[in-house]
Amino acid sequence: MRPLTDSRPKPMIEFHGKPFLAYLIEMLRDAGFERVLLLLGYRAEVIQDYFGDGAGVGVEVTYSVSPAEDLTVQRVRLAKDRIEDCFLFMYCDNYWPLQMGRMWDAFQGAGVPAMVTVYRNADGYSRSSVQVDGKGFVRVYDRPRTAPNLQGVEIGYAILTKPVLELLPSGDALFEEAIYPRLAAQGQLKAWVTEHRYYSVGSIERLPLTEEFLARRPAVLLDRDGVLNHRPRRAEYVRSWSDFCWMEGAREAVAMLTGAGYKVIVVSNQAGIARGAMTAADVEEIHNRMQRDLEELGGRIDALYTCPHGWDEGCECRKPKPGMIFTAQREHHLDLSRILFIGDDERDAQAAGAAGCQFALATGDTGLLDVTKLLLKAGEPVYL
Repeated sequence: MRPLTDSRPKPMIEFHGKPFLAYLIEMLRDAGFERVLLLLGYRAEVIQDYFGDGAGVGVEVTYSVSPAEDLTVQRVRLAKDRIEDCFLFMYCDNYWPLQMGRMWDAFQGAGVPAMVTVYRNADGYSRSSVQVDGKGFVRVYDRPRTAPNLQGVEIGYAILTKPVLELLPSGDALFEEAIYPRLAAQGQLKAWVTEHRYYSVGSIERLPLTEEFLARRPAVLLDRDGVLNHRPRRAEYVRSWSDFCWMEGAREAVAMLTGAGYKVIVVSNQAGIARGAMTAADVEEIHNRMQRDLEELGGRIDALYTCPHGWDEGCECRKPKPGMIFTAQREHHLDLSRILFIGDDERDAQAAGAAGCQFALATGDTGLLDVTKLLLKAGEPVYL
């Protein structure tokens, strides 16, 4: 990471005028954490001088400092008496939008002393380091990433109990390499599997993606039928532009979002393609005409994702599954915990919940224009 780390540790690399570590601590604060213990070595004073006692970031920040050459087993050992009976163990170089409430429920239901967060890695974003079984337990943890049949990347965000620390070896090592394989072998390591990409300061190559992600450009996700245009009757489809009819105020809403700097992303089930009611080219032509109509008012759809599969094909993209949302997340570097999905039925709500989005219902007396006005007034996801 040099020369960026010549005068500072890597979590103090700045993005948009703020160090990476500040984003992590602010996320913990927003999730309800009140205390953060930082285990420091290289240029610890840079971090201590910036955060002090944590008053500036709204949480209590304390420190355990040891020589720079110490590995994480030694750092944890030195701080052991200051660690609570159950704690969140994080790496300083990975940012992933924490879903603490859902994770805590899963951890309590698992009946194990440890749960790690695993990025599913279906897109090959990184080299996989774990193997997770069908029941959601880590069966293989291989930090060197040389074992066969690995699928998933362990990214930290581990909920651990104090008895796990009794497994610390007498010598020094990397904490995860010393502890996780033993827990996995005993069937005691639960996996919280996520498809939401993580962002890091672990390599020079990743920094541009992290820069884009932490820019936090506002975005909104929209269903199509029933939100932008009138939904056809059950088992019927918008087959061509002649079947398409804008919902009242929908074009104006998209123009308002575009004018306010929002990315507008549409995710739409179109099972009529699989059923032969229309072709993918027909749907593309409809969407092209939508764009031209929107441009007349200054609006724009920045991306549009369509599931062409039938109801029973078992794909990962058809709502209520969240596949299209996660594809949008990866391609546009969205923080889904900060994104509002606006839909008109239960499938949209379920997809939003599975992806970690907030959800607003646009139907009946409250259309897209009404939700948009509330969103722009609040400046953040609205709850309806």
